[in-house]
Amino acid sequence: MADFAAARLNMVDSQVRTQDVTDVRLHDVMCALAREAFVPVDRTHLAYADMEVEYAPGRWLLKPRDVAKLLQALRPMPGERALAVSAPYAAAVMKALGLVVVEIEAGGDLPTGQFDIVVCEGAVADAPETWRSRVAIGGRLGVVERTGPVGKASLYVRAADGMGRRELFDCFVPIMAGFEPKHSFAL
Repeated sequence: MADFAAARLNMVDSQVRTQDVTDVRLHDVMCALAREAFVPVDRTHLAYADMEVEYAPGRWLLKPRDVAKLLQALRPMPGERALAVSAPYAAAVMKALGLVVVEIEAGGDLPTGQFDIVVCEGAVADAPETWRSRVAIGGRLGVVERTGPVGKASLYVRAADGMGRRELFDCFVPIMAGFEPKHSFAL
């Protein structure tokens, strides 16, 4: 039988803390949250590995390092409203931090209203406008955008006069089915 408690502690100590994730709230939640509960039974041995783990066809949990860095950049605060798109582990972390979280699968109908945080655990070619439109003023969107071999974890922030974007870090998250780049021919 695997010692998942030890694996969680090792994951946080070796994959999260060492990557400039300094939010101790994230450390505490990730040490306590059973990541193996978010993957199929035949993949529980991979739950704490330094890799993306496919939890459903075409859907992956981010590496522990990547989800921690993305969540830290989003600065989740208790009481905020979050939309987790194909992000079951990130949703559970945010719930444990005291956020009100709505979970949907990518490609599904979006709930109405605005959110303080929108996050996705899979890569997309570009952050869909429908997701960006759900970000409230002062809100943040965290997503991996990938059109080539390397993805860029990106943070979008909405202000009263528009939305800004900055790249956070490189990662190699697989592109989610249905969100691949659309290539065109140019002369």
